[in-house]
Amino acid sequence: MTNSAVNYQLIDDVALIQLDDGKANVITQDSLPALEEAFDRAEQESQCVVWTGRPGRFCAGFDLKVMQGGGQSTLDLLTRGAQLAIRLYGFPIPVVIGCSGHALGMGGIYLMAADVRLGVEGPFKIGLPEVALGMTMPAFGIELAQQRLSKTHLDRAVCCAEIFDPQGALAAGFVDRLTDADQFQDQLMAMGQSLKALDPVAHRETKIAVRNDALERLTASIQNIQF
Repeated sequence: MTNSAVNYQLIDDVALIQLDDGKANVITQDSLPALEEAFDRAEQESQCVVWTGRPGRFCAGFDLKVMQGGGQSTLDLLTRGAQLAIRLYGFPIPVVIGCSGHALGMGGIYLMAADVRLGVEGPFKIGLPEVALGMTMPAFGIELAQQRLSKTHLDRAVCCAEIFDPQGALAAGFVDRLTDADQFQDQLMAMGQSLKALDPVAHRETKIAVRNDALERLTASIQNIQF
């Protein structure tokens, strides 16, 4: 990989992508292209892709220095980050995200874009703090939340910026199941091995059939993205 924060391994036809910047695991102008490259490789050479972070941190969202700076750099990072989320939502092979700890902002949005999400028990925060930070939730984030979060948690998560612990995130729909930290990596890779056994054509065509309308709205939302 071209960025040391992103590591890629191919393990028995499962692509394992790990984001680890040694800090909060933010999406930067350097790490985002490396993530895009990793998913390019996964699409070409694997049957399932697993994306995770480091222990205690999955992803803290965008680099706040860039987001608070405004201008074209902010818009470019937001747009490319959104495009990656939309790509994951329609990815032709199964996408598993291992939520290895905190997942906030764009980290929460990426969780909503994956097919299957495994979380880890612990004192972690998962959610969408945009409104609390004075930012209007972008249309692509709202669309993914409407598709993946429970109706009883949608307004709480999106409009009221409620942040959840792992159990609350499970109820809300950010993750599908939870496990203990000592079992996390083994269960994550077992999920990847299980999903790689799906018929690839049936998976791809069924996913598109189920998500096509949402994907069209998501793609259109990029044209009007604002910050």
